[in-house]
Amino acid sequence: MKDFTYTALPSRVVFGPGKLATVADEVAAIGATRALVLCTPQQRAQAEQVAALLGDRLAGIHDGAEMHVPIESARKARTLARDLDADCAVAVGGGSTIGLGKAIALDSALPIIAIPTTYAGSEMTPVYGITENGIKTTGKDVRVLPKSVIYDPELTCSLPVGMSLVSGMNAIAHAAEGLYAKDGNPVMSLIAEEGIRALAAGMPVLRDNPEDVAARSQCLYGAWLCGTVLGHVGMALHHKLCHTLGGSFNLPHAETHTIILPHALAYNSPAVPDAMSRIARAIGADDGPTGLYALAGQLGVPTALRDLGVAETELDRACDIALSNPYWNPRTIDAAPLRGLLQRAWEGAAPRP
Repeated sequence: MKDFTYTALPSRVVFGPGKLATVADEVAAIGATRALVLCTPQQRAQAEQVAALLGDRLAGIHDGAEMHVPIESARKARTLARDLDADCAVAVGGGSTIGLGKAIALDSALPIIAIPTTYAGSEMTPVYGITENGIKTTGKDVRVLPKSVIYDPELTCSLPVGMSLVSGMNAIAHAAEGLYAKDGNPVMSLIAEEGIRALAAGMPVLRDNPEDVAARSQCLYGAWLCGTVLGHVGMALHHKLCHTLGGSFNLPHAETHTIILPHALAYNSPAVPDAMSRIARAIGADDGPTGLYALAGQLGVPTALRDLGVAETELDRACDIALSNPYWNPRTIDAAPLRGLLQRAWEGAAPRP
């Protein structure tokens, strides 16, 4: 067993159907009295439901969350929080909304309560991302880690089945890369494998019956575990590519993760055979990367970058950006094989090492 250092991040999790009703208690528990509720325009109705539950602890609703957290959007939300004299933010939604809450906290140390409605996992991490001038930059700061997370599977029932499935694949990506993280440890590896298993078991059921609360609970449980991995250890090539493609080409976050994941894992598979064996075991396949590619096909989720509107002529630029400031990776990142990875992902072809 390799040497490791394990540091647990402080977080409170409230899990179960109907737990949304506890939101006012969670606000009170962190000593806050004026909560700014954050959401996207599409999730305004859920935000208003939360606002009603907060009662006199509500400062206001801001429905300006955007994908990849543009710096202009973050500045607007920070100003509003200050103008409303908010002393906490309640982020209702997925990675975009929780990311906006983190952008506010990064500048003001405003505490966050997260209420995830997707399987993105951002709520369990001190990782933030902000896009400026077409470049998405990420960092870690414990100030942006939500103080409390309310997981209510009933809230995810309104998430369209297609988005639910790509969100679940996004969550699997967090755990998969955690299995070979530079700062990984046995605790995170156990959590990662269990998170992948739960999502791989729950998503096919969810596909056939989107309102199955048991399947929604299974997926949300898996997403919690995968997000925990993302919060505790570093990521590698897969996340670098997704941040590059998402921030520079304005691609949808979860769909991009879904497409890139099997190819990034295949790229790294010769260097980390034990991690690939764990992934294969978790999803009940002979091989991790090809098994996840097959799972994506079974679920009917996107498997090709060209289907997201990426032009083939943009792949060289994407490769150059990814190479310009690479994350640590277990296999050396070289231009030719990386460009080949992007080509196969663009075509939707099966992954190969």
